[in-house]
Amino acid sequence: MAGGNSVTGGRTSVRVVVAGDRLTGKSSLIAAAATETYPENVPPVLPPTRLPTDYFPDRIPITIVDTSPALENRGKLIEELKKADVVLLTYSCDQPLTLTRLRTFWLEELRRLEVKAPVIVVGCKLDLRDEAEPVTLEEVMGPIMHQFREIETCIECSAVTLMQVPDVFFYAQKAVLNPTAPLFDHENQALKPRCERALKRIFHLCDHDMDGALNDLELNNFQVKCFNAPLQPAEIVGVRSVVQEKKNGGVNELGLTLEGFIYLHSLFIDRGRIETTWSVLRTYGYNDELKLRDDLLPVPNKHAPDQSIELTVEAVEFLRGIFRLFDIDNRGALQPAEIDELFSTAPENPWLEAPYKDAAETTTEGNLTLKGFLSSWDLMTHLDPKGSLSNLIYVGYSGNPDSALRVTRRRKVNRKKQQTERNVFHCAVFGAKKAGKSALLHSFLERSFSASQSLPMGEQYAANIVNQHGGNKKTLVMHEVPEDEVKIFMANKESLAACDVAVFVYDCSNEFSWKRSCEMLMETARQGEETGHLLPCLLIAAKDDLDSYPMAVRDSLAVCQELGIEAPIPVSSRTGEMNNAFCRILEAAERPHVNIPETESCRKQKYFRHLVSHSLLFMSVGAAFTVAGLAAFRAYSARKNSSN
Repeated sequence: MAGGNSVTGGRTSVRVVVAGDRLTGKSSLIAAAATETYPENVPPVLPPTRLPTDYFPDRIPITIVDTSPALENRGKLIEELKKADVVLLTYSCDQPLTLTRLRTFWLEELRRLEVKAPVIVVGCKLDLRDEAEPVTLEEVMGPIMHQFREIETCIECSAVTLMQVPDVFFYAQKAVLNPTAPLFDHENQALKPRCERALKRIFHLCDHDMDGALNDLELNNFQVKCFNAPLQPAEIVGVRSVVQEKKNGGVNELGLTLEGFIYLHSLFIDRGRIETTWSVLRTYGYNDELKLRDDLLPVPNKHAPDQSIELTVEAVEFLRGIFRLFDIDNRGALQPAEIDELFSTAPENPWLEAPYKDAAETTTEGNLTLKGFLSSWDLMTHLDPKGSLSNLIYVGYSGNPDSALRVTRRRKVNRKKQQTERNVFHCAVFGAKKAGKSALLHSFLERSFSASQSLPMGEQYAANIVNQHGGNKKTLVMHEVPEDEVKIFMANKESLAACDVAVFVYDCSNEFSWKRSCEMLMETARQGEETGHLLPCLLIAAKDDLDSYPMAVRDSLAVCQELGIEAPIPVSSRTGEMNNAFCRILEAAERPHVNIPETESCRKQKYFRHLVSHSLLFMSVGAAFTVAGLAAFRAYSARKNSSN
């Protein structure tokens, strides 16, 4: 199981930046590599040097940038280090102080500058080393490499004798095209979790009969796909023998197990054949971050900000099947461990962090229901379509990626047609601090009031499936916008375009809370009128179990009547009296032409337009009568003249 696949992760060039103290041999090293001879007279700093395209079999152009450590050139040095694909740090084999400086200054400086490129340490002037003090490279560099894990490899060379000069740039190119850092943890001497997860997915894709092992045919098909060369029977026996000897459980009577497959790749890396593992990963579409390449994720484009992206029926049916597959105990809910297993072939479990953590319905034991599972996918698709599509593929979606997502019709068109075809609706939740916004979201997820008190406050999402009259089911995504972030939200003129409905929550026992929500409602109405992103709006009178402040009902009804929207919906998360609020919010979103607040300024503009159009109509009718009168007069005059 080996090969030399030339897949290079999409790279078309490699930029090598050489840095180090004065007189450590930087320029001589570059000149020797470019000319394949030892140059007698080398300038202090060479201009950018390009190695021939055929210098290495991959035929990837290599540009080498020389640098000066002088203080007056520091700005240029920093600029080049930050643009580097790989950094070569040099020391002089006959000057121990330069090696000390490498550890105490140069490597620390790269960390301070947050240079992310891999590092190759190069000992130059090997021909000048004092042979009276024999020391191995491993003895010299071992402690330094242990301290600075970003060092990819170390090598010593001589520009005078050309010893290992080409190897320096071979390792530099290899560090870029086949980096170790994403795959292997040197400190723990093990594959990194994301690498193991990618290999696990590849193993499952190759295990066509799904028996948990790769038989000879499956192993051979894998070899041909990745390296375009079949395995000979003796080679298959050899692979199994090596794994069986070194890894308990790596081989069984059916073939190579997942444990054995992963062990093999650890062995390749340990033996310096990391390009073999990278060839496998790139054949299956992975980039240097061990995520699927963008060209494999055909996310449809939204042509307007008031469009959204949803899962198709085909994708939803696949997810229903996946839920049943991982619901091992058939209780209708996935335990956290089962969700972790579901995403074990993805780079990570995307639902462990905001905005997806605690954003869907769970059982009292914390298990994810089918409604919660599907609405979590709807939320992820709504907020991050590319992430949703990639995770669909990671967990086993084998259909055409083009058939997994769809773009909805513009909300502006829905408003004109007075209907919508959307299945997922976005609701922005505004209100003053402590108005009851978070409690509303937790009630939406059917969490008890006491349980919701322990969850974090601030910006958060809640997604759930709402059952409608007639059996229809739609997903509602509620997005709480904290009071101190409303200005930032509104500063983006397209912010309302992503929403289907907005609700304004106020504490009905607090006058300030009411006035603040009313201000936000008016600001939303004005912005909608200015941008054309008109939005249905509803008021939510929260904490209805408390005594209302004087004139609360009268004031709120007056505002609603003035703006032309529904009366406030009274709710109490504490008592569970929600007054069918979520169905009413969804109904408002599904009827995008009603409940749109209309300000006095907008009414005046409409009245003015009405007057103008009326006047134009009157003028056009008058002009028609005038034209008709003139025509009649001319006809009468013509008849009179003819009779005379």
